[in-house]
This record gives sequence, structure tokens and C-alpha cells, in this order.
Amino acid sequence: MVSIPQVTLNDGTWFPQLGLGTYNLRGEEGIDAMVAAIEGGYRLLDSAVNYENEVEVGEAVRRSGLDRDELLVTTKVPGRHHGRDEVTASAAESLERLGLDRIDLYLIHWPNPRVDRYVETFRGMLDLQERGLVRSVGVSNFTIPMLERVAAETGVTPAVNQVELHPYFPQTQLREFHDAHGIRTESWSPLARRSELLSEPLVEDLAEAYRVTPTQVVLRWHVQGGSTPIPKSADPERQRENADVFGFELDGEAVSALTALERGRLWDGDPDTHEEF
Repeated sequence: MVSIPQVTLNDGTWFPQLGLGTYNLRGEEGIDAMVAAIEGGYRLLDSAVNYENEVEVGEAVRRSGLDRDELLVTTKVPGRHHGRDEVTASAAESLERLGLDRIDLYLIHWPNPRVDRYVETFRGMLDLQERGLVRSVGVSNFTIPMLERVAAETGVTPAVNQVELHPYFPQTQLREFHDAHGIRTESWSPLARRSELLSEPLVEDLAEAYRVTPTQVVLRWHVQGGSTPIPKSADPERQRENADVFGFELDGEAVSALTALERGRLWDGDPDTHEEF
């Protein structure tokens, strides 16, 4: 079993430096995959209402046999549930599907700026936190101006911002803002899925030099940059490989070279224009 180190969020709670993405992990196979990950050392399961697998995530938590406080379950508010009252109802539905008494990390999945209800949604999430139904409150796919607005209008800085992040889209300015304001960066699509990142000559050369796999090189880049990547895998061996990135360190030149692979977003996910419902 791999031991995954933890950091402390700005609200004083713990958070792993690497977690499991659960997108498309559904049914018995999905539950088995999540249980295998937990047995392999994972303590963070990342889900969302729109992943349609909260039932499976909750079942994996129960089947793992671990004390509830040893696991961190994330879910996300969909765009159609934005609003102070709406998010209260949405959280109740998520908790029922999960079969749990709390959500450990609750995120706004997308800001949907055209609708412009993400601030009141965040206020509703803070209400849930006060009631003990949510442990930590954060956001996903938020820009710097959006983060500034939430903090200014609610008086609370999000604990986490989960964003597209990988060497092709390193988000340097955003990560610097996060670091300056105590926001934990979490990386979705950390391996730039459906791209040639893992076959980049630089990545392959570094893997050979450090005697690790290309995947481990990229995930180590995330960890050293202060972000929590959440790679998805249903294969126990691949899960172990993904988590085994805490026994080596890339030198500064390697980190800079990987960051220099930047080319921009890989998918249609600009927070200023993307709408999610």
C-alpha cells in the first residue's frame, strides 16, 4: 500500500496530495475499482452529481471497512442547482445517494457566469458547512476574478479550486494566486487525457533518467507544483503506479522544461464562457 502525504487546507482540515478521479466509474466494476484504490492507499474520492456515480462512491466507502474519518469524499454542485436554496436541496440529494452523513469537500462544479448565481451558491454551501453537513467548501474551474469576488462578497476564501491542469496547460498565474491566498490547487485531467503528453520525448527521457514511468513523471510535476492531481484508473496496478510518486523528486530544470510544454486548454472549458447544467 502506498502512503499518500497530506496537506492542511485553509480551514484547518486535512487533504491528500493525490486522489482518485471517479468519472465514469459506475456499477459493480466502478465500486470494485474504488475499493481497490482505497486498499492501495487512496483516501480522496472525487465525484460529482453529473458523474452519476455518487451511489457507487458511497458504497465503496462502506465496503472499504475504513473508519469514515479516514476517507475524504468530494462531490460537486451542478449548474442547474445554483442558488442558495437550490444548493441546500442538491446537497440533501447527494447525501441521500451517497448514504453518508456529510460531504467532505463540496465544490461548485462550474461558475456559469452568464447565470451569475455562483456567489449565492457559495453562501448556501457555507450554510451547509455551519450545519455540519459539509466539511470543506471550494470551487472548480474558477478564474482569479471569480475567486476574488467570492472572497470579497462572502468573507470566505474557497479551500480548493479544482481546474484543468497539466504540463500542456500549467496555469502558472492561477497557481501563484492560489498559493498567495491559501487556496489548494486540485488538478483535473492531470495526464492530459487523449493527448500525446505521455509520449512527449521530454517526458520519456525524464522517465528513463529517473527510472520511473512517464505517468509518474507528470504526476510528480503536479505534486512538486503544489497541486493535488486526481488521476482516474480502474486498474489496481495502474492505481498503485499513479500513487507511487513520493519517493523521488524532479530537479528544477526538469520541472521548468515540463512547464515549458504549455500550449493551452485542450478542451472546451473556458470558465468565462462554458455553461454546465
